[in-house]
Amino acid sequence: MEDESEYLFKPHERPTLPGSPATPDHPQRRRVFYLLIGTLIGITGGLGNALVSVNLIFAQGTLGLNSDESAWLTAAYFMTNTTANLLFVKYRQQFGLQPFVRAMLAIYGLTTLLHILVHGFWSAIAVRAASGFAGSGLSTLTILYLMQGMPASKRLNGIMLGISIPQLATPLARVLSPHLLESGDWHMLYWFELGLVLALLASVIALPLPPSERVKAFKRMDFVTFFLLAPGLWLLIAVLSEGRIEWWTERAWIGWALAASLILITSALVIEHFRADPLINTRWLGTREMLRLILVAASVRILLSEQAFGSVGLLNALGVLNDQMVGLNLVIILASVAGTATAILAFRPSNVARPISIAIILIAVGAFMDAGSTNLTRPANLYLSQALIGFASMLFLCQTMVIGVSRTFLAGPKNFISFVVLFGLSQSIGGLMGSTLLGTFQAIREHVHANELMQDIVMTNPLVAARIGTGAGVVSHVIGDPALRNAEAGALLAQQIVREANVLAYNDVFLLIGVLSVAATIWSYMIRWSMRRRGEVSPVLQLQRAQAASANTQGEQE
Repeated sequence: MEDESEYLFKPHERPTLPGSPATPDHPQRRRVFYLLIGTLIGITGGLGNALVSVNLIFAQGTLGLNSDESAWLTAAYFMTNTTANLLFVKYRQQFGLQPFVRAMLAIYGLTTLLHILVHGFWSAIAVRAASGFAGSGLSTLTILYLMQGMPASKRLNGIMLGISIPQLATPLARVLSPHLLESGDWHMLYWFELGLVLALLASVIALPLPPSERVKAFKRMDFVTFFLLAPGLWLLIAVLSEGRIEWWTERAWIGWALAASLILITSALVIEHFRADPLINTRWLGTREMLRLILVAASVRILLSEQAFGSVGLLNALGVLNDQMVGLNLVIILASVAGTATAILAFRPSNVARPISIAIILIAVGAFMDAGSTNLTRPANLYLSQALIGFASMLFLCQTMVIGVSRTFLAGPKNFISFVVLFGLSQSIGGLMGSTLLGTFQAIREHVHANELMQDIVMTNPLVAARIGTGAGVVSHVIGDPALRNAEAGALLAQQIVREANVLAYNDVFLLIGVLSVAATIWSYMIRWSMRRRGEVSPVLQLQRAQAASANTQGEQE
């Protein structure tokens, strides 16, 4: 083992594991700067994807893309973002933390600059993929910097902040985008982000992370696993991104891609299962506690799609754009900050599962509130429900991350890569799966409602005849022919029917999420009851006890 510098670490300052920075006793002023830089890294890294995902319509127009082509921009980002940590952790362990930091900042700055120069589909895909690669590294740096800003007894708070801050990027992007787009096309968004990257670069150079320790980490079989697992996940992400747009049964490539994905992922996991020193510890991930954590994390992430897909989709169907949702997104940001603060201030190591149950209950309440939407619903009508869900999302993420990290360190630092990869997948794939499944359900229900509404559209119905007459009167000053006026009035009525069908379909989505949230709440309480019956102690409390015992042992030896 060799250090990045000749600095001699005190026992309590040594890195938790190779590739992580040391944790010296910083003065209070330096801690504040670490917290500020960590916040800047988290926001900047999150905006890398958020600015594109919330402005796909503008990117579509600027680059001349169809809707299925524009979806590839988001898919390309997720493909590299979700798989990069398979190698990043060991890269830091073998080559050191500072080379990793410099590489990530250089790649991120370059990709941000290239976004400004991109004018074609394939070049945009390449840049988005590179951005996802660098964004994964910035997520790690966010947590590392924020942990440096915390005293030793509050390091778990740094982890909770590190997982929460990047989540603010999406509502923040919806707030900032309208003002940035007023002065140009979607490239103006990246001039703004380039400024953030330059500020970030200056900050990291001015206050680098403490040095880390290095070990020889890479094994040949790691790359075999990567080149099986990464393409498998890429194919799965492609299917989830394009399935509901091109429709599942309309494109043969979707079925072939899904089959190949399952084969590649299964092959990689089988290889890892029989390795003596695996990259991903499948035996540990297959334990009851970890499987339970994975299922809860992925399930709640799917439910949280109520905000990312449901409310935004409903408002878009009613013709509401980002510039009209600024107030709503400010409310979501404030509620999310309040959720993070509550998770930190009300943190109880002995009962970390209770906030997760509370978060699921809040999701259910918010979803049922939205299920009564009409064509008159506007952003102001969703303030309370979306504030509840924004609050719940942070409460859930903070507690889940802390539980996972605690179980990881209890099982041994060698399982850190397994947890990082799996937690990232549960959140990214879970989010994609939530939007995909709910989008598919919404499309099916929209067709059902449209057919039901169309059955009552007959000219013998006086209400229909009156509506057609009103529509014909609206266009009479531009269309002179009576037959064409009636035809145009019929087309306007059909548009109104589609709008109403969409509203009813989104209400069905909200009801479905509410029902699933109730089921998830019952499941969470059953898990907690089962843990109490077996006398199972909270993993966070177990970790704190283990750390206290280790500190006492070191003190006695000294």
